Amino acid sequence: MAANRPERIFVLTGAGISAESGLGTFRDRGGLWGRFDPMRLATPEAFADDPDTVLDFYNLRRRGVIAAEPHAGHRALAAAQARLAARGGRLFLCTQNVDDLHERAGARDVVHMHGELLRIRCLACGSAFDRRGDLHRTEPCAACGRAGALRPDVVWFGEMPKHLDRIDAALRAADLFVAIGTSGSVYPAAGYVAQARALGIRTCELNREPSDNAALFDEARYGLASDIVHELFHSRVD
Repeated sequence: MAANRPERIFVLTGAGISAESGLGTFRDRGGLWGRFDPMRLATPEAFADDPDTVLDFYNLRRRGVIAAEPHAGHRALAAAQARLAARGGRLFLCTQNVDDLHERAGARDVVHMHGELLRIRCLACGSAFDRRGDLHRTEPCAACGRAGALRPDVVWFGEMPKHLDRIDAALRAADLFVAIGTSGSVYPAAGYVAQARALGIRTCELNREPSDNAALFDEARYGLASDIVHELFHSRVD
């Protein structure tokens, strides 16, 4: 870290941090993609072929997100972000998750690289809207009136993640890279730890168990996110 410069921390979160809130992971044993075929539920082609099935799946997931509650790990990150900001530093919070648990815990300006489940987007006009209720194929877009063009505003397989330029800039400016609850197998996010190391940024993994790229981290702590997230940021930011 540059002399006298407030610390800048880049935090990447994955499905593991939301698992304690009752939201399933994707690639672990018993995870979502072990029980459902993502090619039939999470691709543009699947939506074009069978929009009713895709929308029903995401309606179910949306209800699950609304019922879930943030835990102590989410709140610890939000508190650390506020404390760093108060002294001129920054905690850039980038998540692969499509839930809103970070925001409900009090985090600000969360960057959702895979989109947000509580938003929908129109394929006809590009407008996006907040959405908590179920979405059905025949519903018209509130902006352009086109029916059948509304979809979840999430990143499906075969689509580019969002905000990549902003994420890259924040990573390059960081003093510490922390990955929380990530599998280390989904790119481009799985490549950020290697990018951080190449830039000379210290790296830390917080996880239930070692990720696929655990060997790339300088430091690691394993356990429940509700415990270890607080432990790291209490000692570092307080």
